[in-house]
Amino acid sequence: MNQQRKALLFGLAAVFLWSTVATAFKLSLRHFTPIELLLYAGSFSTLLLAAILLWQGKFRQVFQCRRQEYLLSLFLGFLSPFLYYLILFKAYDLLPAQQAQPLNYTWAIVLSLLAVPLLKQQIRWQQLLALVVSYCGVVVIATEGDLLGLTFTSPLGVALALLSTIVWALYWIYNTRDGRDPVVALFVNFVFSFPLVLGYYLLTSDIRRPPLEGLLGAAYIGTFEMGACFVLWLLAMKLTDNTARISNLIFLSPFLSLVFIYFLLGEQILAATFIGLILIIAGLLCQRLR
Repeated sequence: MNQQRKALLFGLAAVFLWSTVATAFKLSLRHFTPIELLLYAGSFSTLLLAAILLWQGKFRQVFQCRRQEYLLSLFLGFLSPFLYYLILFKAYDLLPAQQAQPLNYTWAIVLSLLAVPLLKQQIRWQQLLALVVSYCGVVVIATEGDLLGLTFTSPLGVALALLSTIVWALYWIYNTRDGRDPVVALFVNFVFSFPLVLGYYLLTSDIRRPPLEGLLGAAYIGTFEMGACFVLWLLAMKLTDNTARISNLIFLSPFLSLVFIYFLLGEQILAATFIGLILIIAGLLCQRLR
């Protein structure tokens, strides 16, 4: 098997797994509160990343970071997994999966806009067009097509879903300053975030024995969404000789996700969801115009 085919398979595997996580979030939140899900999913993800580093022979690099890199990990760990997933899980708790999942895809638009003041990049007309088109899609999805009434299923849920995109975009912007091995850096971020997650859990929740169904969901989310998808995508981008071809695979994920939401969650997919999602994807494609 040549390198390009391996890259394609790794990329497709990552996209397939990403497509299942909206369903996994909703199923797990039937048994866990958002902070409980974050605590257990984050623990599974941290263990997986540790195992990957041991297998790669890179675990010792965890203890060889500079002081500035540890401080960066403390900040990045606060942004994600702590703040990002706490907000995202709460949004999924309040919204139907078919609404929360497409809204989360607007983070790439937010990323390009925040890069203007934070990375000193120039704003382009493509970014403004992407903003208008994508957020038209957001309004269509959030109102379930009732554009004149502007009645939202859950205003707080929509606000949290959009807030999560800001946190996620900030995470990736500040992540550009990290020169460490990506898996090493991600593992250290998760380790530094654990006291924050555990502290918030102890302050806001009653300690209880986790139900098996929720624990299985957390294991799936932590293993695949927070861990394996990241590694598979890194491998795909490393092996490919055509980055654009692989990165375009990500546009399959939201549509495939609707299939899982329909069959596994039993949500009736609304026409407004499909139309809004097309607008969001169109906005993302606008950013690629030359």
